[in-house]
Amino acid sequence: MAHLIDVRNVYKIYNPGENEVRALDGVSLTIDEGEFVAIIGQSGSGKSTLMNMLGLLDVCTSGEYYMDGVDVSQMSDDELSEIRNKKIGFIFQGFNLIPNLDARGNVELPLTYRGIKRDERHRLSSEALEMVGLSKRIHHRPAQMSGGQQQRVAIARAIAARPPVILADEPTGNLDSSSGREVMKILHKLHEDGRTIILITHDNDIADEAQRVIRIHDVKIVEDRKN
Repeated sequence: MAHLIDVRNVYKIYNPGENEVRALDGVSLTIDEGEFVAIIGQSGSGKSTLMNMLGLLDVCTSGEYYMDGVDVSQMSDDELSEIRNKKIGFIFQGFNLIPNLDARGNVELPLTYRGIKRDERHRLSSEALEMVGLSKRIHHRPAQMSGGQQQRVAIARAIAARPPVILADEPTGNLDSSSGREVMKILHKLHEDGRTIILITHDNDIADEAQRVIRIHDVKIVEDRKN
C-alpha cells in the first residue's frame, strides 16, 4: 500500500549557481495515514520550507513527492490547489482570520470557495465550532475573542471540510500555556478520530506529544524517531 506522503531526495534551491541558497538538501521521508508527526527545527533549519512543500504551497527544485501514490511534484498550480483544498487543512501560528467576519463566516470561507451550498456550510461550520468548544461564540468577530479562542476558530476552519490531513504550523506559538494545552488537546482528539496530523514546531515539549519526531537541522533531516 502506498504511503500517504512519500518524499524522495528533495532539494529546494534558490538562486541556482554561484550564489545558490539550499533550503532543503536531499530530504526523504514517508508519512502514513493516521500518524501524528512533529517536524522540529530551529529558525532557518528548513522546517518551514518543508512544511510549504508538504502542504503543496511550494514545489521542489528536484526530487519527487508522492501523495496517495500520485506524483504531485510536477503538477500545475491549479492542480496543486485542487488537491490542497480537498486533502489538507491548515492551522497557522498567526490565526489568519478575517477581522470583519464572525466565527461562522471565517469557518465557512473555504467551504464557499469549494462550492458547498449554504445549508451544508452552516451544518459543517456549526459542527466544527462545537468540536472546538466555541458554539456559543459563533457570531463573535476575532477582536471580541482571546488569542486562544481565535486559534480554535482557525482550527474549526481547518477541519470543517473534514480533510484527511491537518498541517499545523507552530499552532501554539502565539498562545499562553493554558490556551496552548487546549489546542494540543484538540489536535489529539482529531488524531483519535483518524486524521493525519503534521505538526511543525521549534518546541521540544510540544514535539514530544506526537507519536513520531522528525528533526531537521541545516536543511537536512538528522533524526526520525518514534515516541
